[in-house]
Amino acid sequence: MTRAAVFDVDGTLVDTNHLHVTTWWEAFRQAGHRVPMHAVHRAVGLGSGDLVAHLLGDDRDKDEDARIGDAHKALYGQYFDRLAALRDAGPLLRRLHEDGWTVVLATSASGAELSALRRAIDADDVIAATASADDVEEGKPAPEPVEHALELVGAPAEGAVFVGDTVWDMRAGRRAGVRCVGVLCGGIPRSDLLEAGAEAVYDDPADLLASLSGSPLA
Repeated sequence: MTRAAVFDVDGTLVDTNHLHVTTWWEAFRQAGHRVPMHAVHRAVGLGSGDLVAHLLGDDRDKDEDARIGDAHKALYGQYFDRLAALRDAGPLLRRLHEDGWTVVLATSASGAELSALRRAIDADDVIAATASADDVEEGKPAPEPVEHALELVGAPAEGAVFVGDTVWDMRAGRRAGVRCVGVLCGGIPRSDLLEAGAEAVYDDPADLLASLSGSPLA
C-alpha cells in the first residue's frame, strides 16, 4: 500500500503567512475595505475567492472579488524571489521519502506562486506530485485538495497523513479521511488545530523531523 505524506505549503513548509496577511490587508484597503489583520490571518489558507467571501460576507459587491484577488496576487508577487523555507522543510521531505513515504503537496497556490514556493523548499526530487488550485473546484476546508493529492499517487486515505498549519487544513484532512498533523509556524494556536482535527501538533518542520519516531509519520 502506498503511504502518502501530504503537505500544505504556505505556513507549513514556507514562511509566507504573514506576507499573505500584509498583502491581503493592502489589497482590501485599496478596494476601500478596512479588514483587521487578525481576521485576515485567521482566513489565510482559504483559496482566494473563498477568503474574500469569508472576510467581506455574502452581501459584498461580488464584482470586486476578482480585482481584490488580482491586487493581492500582484502585491504578493513582489516577494517571490525572497520566499524562505521554514526550518528543515526540505530535509523533512527527504527523510520521509527515504523512509518510504510518497511525498505530495496540496496547496491553494498555482502558477508562478507555486513555482516560487517549490524553489524555496528545494526538494523537487522527492516530491511525487502536487495538487494545486488549478486542479480542484473547491479549496480547503473541502476535502477535494487532499483527495486529489491522494489520487495523483494512488494512495488510499487510510495510508495517508496530512500536515498543515491552519484549521482549514485540519478540516480538509479530516473530511478526506486521513490522519492530520498540525504545525504552529503558521501562527494558529495549538488548541485551534487540535479542535479542528489535528492528531498531533509540532512547532515547525524541524520539530516534526526531530520527533518523527513518535509521530503519526513514524
